[in-house]
Amino acid sequence: MSKTETKQRGSDLSPAEEVRQAVNGFVTDFKGFQAEIDIKLQQSEERMTMLDRKMTLPARTPLGGAVDLGAPHQKAFNAYLRNGDDDGLRGLELEGKSLSTAVNSDGGYLVDPQTSDRVQSVLNTTASIRAIAAVVQVEATSYDVLVDHTDVGAGWATETDPRTETDTPQIDRITIALHELSALPKASQRLLDDSAFDIEGWLAGRIADKFARAEAASFINGDGVDKPKGFLAHTAVDNDVWAWGNLGYVPSEVDGEVTADAVVDLVYALGAQYRANASFVMNSKTAGRVRKLKDLDGRFLWSDGLAAGEPARLMGYPVLVAEDMPDAASDAMSIAFGDFAAGYTVAERPDLRILRDPFSAKPHVLFYATKRVGGDVSDFAAIKLLKFGVA
Repeated sequence: MSKTETKQRGSDLSPAEEVRQAVNGFVTDFKGFQAEIDIKLQQSEERMTMLDRKMTLPARTPLGGAVDLGAPHQKAFNAYLRNGDDDGLRGLELEGKSLSTAVNSDGGYLVDPQTSDRVQSVLNTTASIRAIAAVVQVEATSYDVLVDHTDVGAGWATETDPRTETDTPQIDRITIALHELSALPKASQRLLDDSAFDIEGWLAGRIADKFARAEAASFINGDGVDKPKGFLAHTAVDNDVWAWGNLGYVPSEVDGEVTADAVVDLVYALGAQYRANASFVMNSKTAGRVRKLKDLDGRFLWSDGLAAGEPARLMGYPVLVAEDMPDAASDAMSIAFGDFAAGYTVAERPDLRILRDPFSAKPHVLFYATKRVGGDVSDFAAIKLLKFGVA
């Protein structure tokens, strides 16, 4: 039949019949095309050699310390389980008829232990004078405290008596320099990439914790050379001969020991204007001795906080347990008592800076952390010490 005749006969079909035949033809052609693709894919898969399967990269295993791919039988098992490659199993004499996690060679190597997603750190105390001292934030390299520790003169006079000149108050300036506290730990880039937990976050937390402990120690014992000056670094004199620029102390009158009477004397050696906001400062060992003290009526001088988070109290005053205070020993200044908000000032820049440096020590990443802080006594009359000695 000629094309002309076919066209003529096709023109006799109704529009609906023409659409039906067109759709049927399209479906038939598509099925043929799909069958062709399936045949080609099957042929391509059959041509894939064992070498191709060996080179296919498996997914990376999670972090674990028990997987040892160095043993021959372990490599064979790994290749077989991941790729179906049994070449490595040939020639190996595998003893036993079952796998067990109890014996490494019987399957224990295949069991990957779960690794903790955090590092359990040893807990360190971070109790600091900062909690009771005056803390100021500055943008300069130092902070000046102006102190008026003298008095204005005055006198009584009658209406007609001549007036005489009186004393004028003197202003002293105490300069608190800011010092840089820094740390520079490093970690390999591979460790940062492959670790099962947040290495960077852990390092940042450890740096902040170490900084807190370093500054807490310096606020008590720092010598002021490239670090804050602690209040115990200042000269201490008997409170009976105390003068500005020194800290006054009260002797316990028992060598290396503390008595209830000595604690009472310490409290009242401090001026009344400071006692309202005063606190005790001592370490745990000293606190263990002090909490056993009783008054003449047999009542303990020490009382624990009534609610969670409240500090213990000694003679009604809060106690800050700071482990950097000296242990009780002969002539040691083991207890401090005072209004530290008036007596000690901490000056600091408002931020802790951590710079991540992946370039200077490749393939390691450096973490350069800095903080600028200073501290010093700002009122020598506001802090008194208890000396564990006879005089």
